[in-house]
Amino acid sequence: MGSDTPKAVPLTCHGHSRPITHLSFSPVLADDQYYLISACKDNNPMLRDGMTGDWIGTFIGHKGAVWQARLSADASLAATGSADFSAKIWDSHTGECLHTLTHSHIVRAVAFPSQPRPQLVATGGFEKKLRIFDLSRSTSSSSASSSPTSPNGSASPPPAPSYEIGPGVHAGPIKSVIWSTDNNLLITAADDKMIRWWDLRARSCAAKFELEGMVGTCELDSSSSNPSLSVAAGKSAYFFSGTQPGQLLKKFTTAKDIAAVAFHAEQRKVVTGGAGDTWVRVYDFDSEAELDLQKGHHGPIWTISFSPDGKMYATGSEDGTVKLWKFCSDSYGLWR
Repeated sequence: MGSDTPKAVPLTCHGHSRPITHLSFSPVLADDQYYLISACKDNNPMLRDGMTGDWIGTFIGHKGAVWQARLSADASLAATGSADFSAKIWDSHTGECLHTLTHSHIVRAVAFPSQPRPQLVATGGFEKKLRIFDLSRSTSSSSASSSPTSPNGSASPPPAPSYEIGPGVHAGPIKSVIWSTDNNLLITAADDKMIRWWDLRARSCAAKFELEGMVGTCELDSSSSNPSLSVAAGKSAYFFSGTQPGQLLKKFTTAKDIAAVAFHAEQRKVVTGGAGDTWVRVYDFDSEAELDLQKGHHGPIWTISFSPDGKMYATGSEDGTVKLWKFCSDSYGLWR
């Protein structure tokens, strides 16, 4: 990870056949286990053991590229957003599709509130709408036509009701939706180069920030006691408070476009990937000095996420692979 630590060979997770679009870890669960979910343009999101990268299962049912995938706080549910104009909610233990949430355009973003077995999910995409769906008021779609195992033409269940937050505000497709650690606060990143913080009680925008470039990734680092929001846009990485809407902590600019960024709050290090090359770069958060260059991918890196314990990070690339990179000096997982 830095010049003081010998480089460990990354673990490569195969299985996808198209570019990786998004990676997300679950929190550490009661049994010290955690999980990784990957979204991909091959239509088939995958669930893996977070520490080893071992494949657990594939969620089958989407008919278009999957742009984002997230796990609930207890990893019992998965949410996926797809180019097939739908978001799906899955049972992560059985792989069963529980709900299909139909949209009028491509779904780019999904988010759960930080609670076990959540009954709400937020979506965003090319509709330019931030929508909240109430899953508790919809019957399971497992026996309906939205399930990949059901016969065609069977009766569909009542759809989950939804409402829109901030109608007409987003002037471009929503690329990412983040549910804050405060369940009354949602964050959107859109192609109108705006980050917006939404107060769900007032159903209004609490703060906004204009970026200097098109947004790449927008993710919350909730593994530390002081969470932060990391945003990649153009040649800059922006770091916001995870609890105070609109509060910019730092912005730093590099010579290259940044497509993906992740922040390790405890070590105060930043990891980036770009569209212009195939390398992972590690920076010091305070000095902005480049500390390390990791090679291994054969295509641009579109998504980066730290494990919940911060001891490694995952990257997803145009080359269709997920790689796990050790970020600690001790033995960890399969690195001995």
